[in-house]
Amino acid sequence: MDKNATHHHESHTPPLLQATGLVKTLGAKRVVDNIDLTCQAGEVLGLLGPNGAGKTTTLRMCYGYLRADAGHISIAGHDIATQADKARRLLGVCTQDDTYDNDFTVRGNLEQTGRYYRPRQADLPARIDALLKRFGLAPYAHQKPDTLSGGYKRRLMIARAVVHQPSVVFLDEPTTGLDPQARVAVWELINTLRDEGLAIVLTTHYMDEAARLSDRLQVLQDGRVRAAGLAQDVLGDVVGEHVVLLAARAPETPNALDWFRKRGDKPAQVLANWHIALDAPGLAAFVAAFPSLPYEVRQPNLDDLFLAIAGEDAA
Repeated sequence: MDKNATHHHESHTPPLLQATGLVKTLGAKRVVDNIDLTCQAGEVLGLLGPNGAGKTTTLRMCYGYLRADAGHISIAGHDIATQADKARRLLGVCTQDDTYDNDFTVRGNLEQTGRYYRPRQADLPARIDALLKRFGLAPYAHQKPDTLSGGYKRRLMIARAVVHQPSVVFLDEPTTGLDPQARVAVWELINTLRDEGLAIVLTTHYMDEAARLSDRLQVLQDGRVRAAGLAQDVLGDVVGEHVVLLAARAPETPNALDWFRKRGDKPAQVLANWHIALDAPGLAAFVAAFPSLPYEVRQPNLDDLFLAIAGEDAA
């Protein structure tokens, strides 16, 4: 799937997930402060933000684990507060923790979950066969989940989240702790779920994952939406058009850093380099001011986004 491909939706189809004006106070702190979220059929929404930004609390409200203090959430048109059973029937949740039941086999876990939902699916055994095959779990169907590798445990968790054919699936850091090959296998699965028309909300700390899988990004900071939109737009809004890298040890670098700071730019040091986000006129002014200083320039990425937000939080 081309990560730059955007899915065009007719405006008259309401989003499968629609959350407006969400507020939640825990203790004395307003953890979620007026957040909106939408996700359409066949779309992956990447929900990003540093720890403590309000991501987990927002998700828990969206899948009905926490009641919002204010705001409205609907799943495929069903209000989660007043039509909880119908809304939950159309939700799938894959948390970060492996919560399968080790008393049952891999197949047994899918059967138990499938039976839990009402109305009962007529073709549940066939549905489970198809999922086991598609998720590469068929050879392990009669094993206990704790005999599986980390990547296959995660596949089981995602299969279990979709066994009842939900419309909206929440994947909370689906590849944390997996090796690179297992991560790519989970990415492929997520793409197939999107192609089937599911609305998928993904949280991740891996920037390459967010950029590769998400059709849109929403960045939370201190319980609010800091930026939202296509990945490139979000990066441009928060970071800038270009990122200049200067070697920290180069003799001219301190002068350049002073020059940047006087302009109001915010250099950030990462290991042996300083990173400075600039717009096109800023880059031109820098090159004119330091014609002999060696530097690299690249497009911003999502790691720069997190550095920029961390800098704002520190300030």
